[in-house]
Amino acid sequence: MAAHTLRALCRPWLVAARFSQRAGAGTEYRSAYSLDKLYPPRQDGDSTGITPEEQQPPTLDIPMSRLTVTYCRSSGPGGQHVNKVNTKAEVRFHLASADWIPEAVRQKMALMYRNRVNRAGELIVSSEESRYQMKNLAICLEKIQTMVTEATEQPKVVSKETTQKLIERVEKMNRERLRQKKIHSNIKQSRKADFD
Repeated sequence: MAAHTLRALCRPWLVAARFSQRAGAGTEYRSAYSLDKLYPPRQDGDSTGITPEEQQPPTLDIPMSRLTVTYCRSSGPGGQHVNKVNTKAEVRFHLASADWIPEAVRQKMALMYRNRVNRAGELIVSSEESRYQMKNLAICLEKIQTMVTEATEQPKVVSKETTQKLIERVEKMNRERLRQKKIHSNIKQSRKADFD
């Protein structure tokens, strides 16, 4: 085995030929951190046999052409690598003109995330969790999707019966707390010495 490897190293054209045979003629190398693998495009015509009740809610398609993506130096550990590579991803877009988000959701997002919106009206999302640019970009896109999902969720309506049960539980806990407090106070009073 070692002799075969040594012969292959002496003839680099043979290694390239064998690699091209294994890889196929039309394939190209894609990193595991490339954007199309981390953030795959949605396919509407996907018929997997899953009923609509079992399907998850549709994900938001974020148009990359409408986003401003910048990269800069990341903070934290990493040695000299941190000082050389721009790995931190920062994604921003103008919230008021983002027509790929419904109007009501945009208004709610402006209120919910008002400390992430700058004076120009741009919503800024950044990530420096990973050491890879594309992975940080994918994390930023996931954050934007999560923000939109949170803004679209309707608050749960609590019934009168549930509200009444919660009030009763709180009152019962308060009564029990005061009872335990009185017992503890009586124990302390009984330990005091009478000097008369």
